[in-house]
Amino acid sequence: MSLTVPNDLLDQARAGEVDDAAFIACVRDSLPYAWSVISELAERRDRTGAAFTDNQTPPPDEAARGQLLRCLASDSMRGALERHFGVRLAFQNCHRVAVFDPTATEALRDFVTPRAQILNQKPELVDC
Repeated sequence: MSLTVPNDLLDQARAGEVDDAAFIACVRDSLPYAWSVISELAERRDRTGAAFTDNQTPPPDEAARGQLLRCLASDSMRGALERHFGVRLAFQNCHRVAVFDPTATEALRDFVTPRAQILNQKPELVDC
């Protein structure tokens, strides 16, 4: 299961739309490792003003790796995080998350090319 959904949020979803703040809180609480990686990258990008920042440190364990995969594989979670942090997210392998300034279209385009994916491959990442 991707998220641990509190009963009040489940009731909200059954009654209609779920607001982003409640959904973001659910993602933050359910996937703390993924949240910490993405929030730290967003803060670093804001602080430095760089076009993007990325994580190149593998997760400490399989549970953490699973959190990143679940979070970034979900269009709804990814979209909510992008809106919350005011960024664009991109993902390579099992851990290389990148946070882009929304206007950095060239940097994002370069990051998501097949060339960039191939150059990011390392033997130790085969099983990630």
